Amino acid sequence: MPTITLTQQTTATPEQFVAGLTDFGPGRAELFPNSADESLVVHEKRDTFADVTEGSGGIWERLHYDWSDLGHVVLRTVDSNVWGGRSGHTYTFSRQADGTTIVRAEVVREGKNFKGKLLGLSLGLLGPKVLGGALARTVQAIEARS
Repeated sequence: MPTITLTQQTTATPEQFVAGLTDFGPGRAELFPNSADESLVVHEKRDTFADVTEGSGGIWERLHYDWSDLGHVVLRTVDSNVWGGRSGHTYTFSRQADGTTIVRAEVVREGKNFKGKLLGLSLGLLGPKVLGGALARTVQAIEARS
């Protein structure tokens, strides 16, 4: 079960990053390429949590988003066609003295079937590079919105 930890510095505040992370409207794929608009279903959204199904390329997951602590946002996988167990994402934000924010993203991927286990193995090998690039693009897109 791969756990991939990524770190990225941004000029966006934690509040701006969380606003992008929890924007489930059209154009989400501009911020998160693995979340195609046609696959996005918001089951419920409240002030500090949401229940959302998203994905792309035949891979989907239903996530429970919890942003009750703006410094520590947790996305827990509730259901998926490939991911199970402890799968999910955790974002931790640290404000820096120079006004920037350090974003720490932890991605846990536990395959629940053959396809998920194969993808998990691939992510274990290539995850830091592939997911690191995706996080960098997300940070750039959120900075452009801010």
